Amino acid sequence: MYKTMMQQNYAAYQAEDQAVWQLLFQRQWDNLKDKAVGELWPALEAAKTALNGQEIPNFNQLSPLLQKEQNFSIEVVPGLIPVEEFFALLAQRRFPSSTWLRKMEELDYLEEPDMFHDTFGHIPLLFNAQYADFMQEFGRIGLQLAHLPEAVAALERLYWFTIEFGVCQNAQGQEIYGAGILSSFGESIQVHQGNNCEFRPFQLETVLQHHFYKHEMQSVYYCLDNFQSLFGLLKEVEQRLLSLA
Repeated sequence: MYKTMMQQNYAAYQAEDQAVWQLLFQRQWDNLKDKAVGELWPALEAAKTALNGQEIPNFNQLSPLLQKEQNFSIEVVPGLIPVEEFFALLAQRRFPSSTWLRKMEELDYLEEPDMFHDTFGHIPLLFNAQYADFMQEFGRIGLQLAHLPEAVAALERLYWFTIEFGVCQNAQGQEIYGAGILSSFGESIQVHQGNNCEFRPFQLETVLQHHFYKHEMQSVYYCLDNFQSLFGLLKEVEQRLLSLA
C-alpha cells in the first residue's frame, strides 16, 4: 500500500495564491459552459461547498466530501509520482494531488501540473459514480500489469488520450472531459474552435500505440461517441494487455 505523510499546509497560501485560484476558477467556469460534457456540471455542483471560486480548496473539507459521495479521497503528493505508486493510489480510491499553485505570470503555461489542474481538472468528475469506479479499475489493472513495461506504456497512452485529453464528438462539435483540457484556458478554446489540431475517431488499438508529448498543446485528439463510452473500455484493454504477459 502506498503511504505518504504529506499534508496540505493551507496557512502557507498567500493573498496572491488566493487571487490566482479565483481568477483561474472563474475564467474556466465561464469558458467551459459551451465546451465541457454535461456530466461536469452536476459534479461541480456536488463539490461546490469545498471546490468553488471563492478560495483555494481546503483538502480537509474537500476530501471528506468526496469520500462521503464516492468513497474516494485525496492524497497529497509533491508532484508527479512513479507510475506504480499512481496505480496503487487509484486502486485504493485515492487521487493524488499536489498543493502548489502557479504564479500570476504562469497562468497559461506550466511544465508540470499544479493543484488547479489536479483539483479543478480531475476532482469534479470523481463525484460521478461511474467515473470514480473507472478510475479505481484503471488503477487495479495498472497494478496487475506493472511488471510489463509495454503494458504500462499502453495504459499511460490510454490515460493521456482519455482522462487527460479526452473529448467526445456530437452533432455540434467536440465536448471536453479530459482534465488537461478542462484546466487549460488556451487548450479548451483550441479544441472548441478546432484550430491547429485534428480530431480522430477513438480506435482503441490506435490509441494504445500513439506516442504523446507532454509539454505542448496536443495536435491530435481521439473522440469517443459520448462520455458513457469511456466506461466500457477497460475490459477490452485488460484482455489485450494480459496477452502480453
